[in-house]
Amino acid sequence: MIPLPLRSCEPTAAEAGAWADVLVRRRLLHSAVRAPNGQWLVQDQPDGPVRVLTGAAEVITLAATIQHRIRSVRPEFP
Repeated sequence: MIPLPLRSCEPTAAEAGAWADVLVRRRLLHSAVRAPNGQWLVQDQPDGPVRVLTGAAEVITLAATIQHRIRSVRPEFP
């Protein structure tokens, strides 16, 4: 796998919101809600615990982790 270049700027709330929306629509997360203080409340399963992410960077990290997990399980096709 080719490593991605490091980001040159911090993720924005809009970027984190877009990723959160995709993760919920694709049913990779049950819910992801941005709190007024910039934190994110994330729940993997309907009856699971609610995790608190401190900001946009943690949402982006979560999205990357989920993508990595999906890609490492799915077989590669040419």
